[in-house]
Amino acid sequence: MSPDSSRPTEQHPVAVGDRITVNVDRPAHGGEGIAYLPDGRIVFVRGGIPGDVLRVEITKVKKRFTAARIIDVVQSSPHRVPQRCAAAARGAGCCDYGHVDPAAEDALKRAVLLDQLHRIGRLSDEDIPEVESIALEPVSGWRTRVRLGVDATGHAGTRIAGSHELLSIACMQALPGMLEGVVGPGAGRFTPGAELIVAVDSTGDRHVVESRRAARGRRTEAIQRTLEGSGVCTEKIGGHTYHLPATAFWQAHKEAPATFTAIVRSWLTDALSSDTDAVPSAPGAPVGWDLYGGAGLFAPALLDALRETSGYSDSSVISVEQSAMAGECGRSALADLPVEFRTGEVDAEVPQLPAPRAVVLDPPRTGAGADTVSAIAGARPSAVIHVGCDPATFARDIAAWSASGFRLARLAVIGAFPGTHHLEAFGLLVPDHG
Repeated sequence: MSPDSSRPTEQHPVAVGDRITVNVDRPAHGGEGIAYLPDGRIVFVRGGIPGDVLRVEITKVKKRFTAARIIDVVQSSPHRVPQRCAAAARGAGCCDYGHVDPAAEDALKRAVLLDQLHRIGRLSDEDIPEVESIALEPVSGWRTRVRLGVDATGHAGTRIAGSHELLSIACMQALPGMLEGVVGPGAGRFTPGAELIVAVDSTGDRHVVESRRAARGRRTEAIQRTLEGSGVCTEKIGGHTYHLPATAFWQAHKEAPATFTAIVRSWLTDALSSDTDAVPSAPGAPVGWDLYGGAGLFAPALLDALRETSGYSDSSVISVEQSAMAGECGRSALADLPVEFRTGEVDAEVPQLPAPRAVVLDPPRTGAGADTVSAIAGARPSAVIHVGCDPATFARDIAAWSASGFRLARLAVIGAFPGTHHLEAFGLLVPDHG
């Protein structure tokens, strides 16, 4: 088959390097579009969106699917717009939905989540409640924390997708003015090979620090050098003030902390108030579990729901987090509340905890896993809020909840990462008494 062939056949299947024209049918997890070959195999096209007609080059061929990159947009989807991010337009891996009309993002992400719940979660339409959509504004200039690489010449920049190369161009996600003097014209020089963290806290102070570059998927909390600010961010939410190192985890979108805590408080209050079948797991004031709790962002909202629905002012929360530093930050911020912080792995701590009335868990991108879900479910909480930032692992965890006797009562997709394929999913799970 020649590189310019446009219609592969079963007698002449596609090979790496072939160029064909495809119609994108639906979105896939990871910022790709799904098209089909005449032989029925799926083609995953990075950057493709439903409605696109694309000229693509095959980059990978497997037995059941192929992958391709866009050579030319033959006919644009009605949802395609010019790339809104200057860095992504030059190949950076930051805004992989920057070419999608912001008004269309929610539908694409909702479709991806539902697909994962059907295929990986093995849920039927009847098992999935109506999806609630919550968009966070603004859709650009929303990110309060940015991690950048530093090249051999000391220039900081955003990494090119699939590469270690850097672009000294500011991403549209960053708060306005956040990267001035850091990236682009007039930028300073930094330690070659370092990771540069820029954070703007809720007081408006900017902190610029260097840390060692972490392995992929890991986070480095140690600050090697503070270049601007104190290096300690002040975050105020719900009457509480958190002091965290700039390297620590905090929700990236400036509106996310308030939105997320409001959902936890509202959903749990509603669920616990209507739980007429609840059997107290232990006498006295109820306990809540805040698992993978970080600095305890969700703990006050969980505590409010327990107090409001039980009538016990001495309700309490136990927060479990692997990072000792995050636990210390939370312990200081919530010193006036009955919140106990425990440092350790959730799997190891759960069997030692008193039975909960309600649970909030916000596991890392890899998810909680079936064993952890089973252990939590075995404690028979009346309501659980499961938070996931990856639709595939979220769906896998929801399948584990289903296998453990819980049903999905509410589901929301939150647009906490505008301009990217990432989403935040919130699921409310309750015991399936039916």
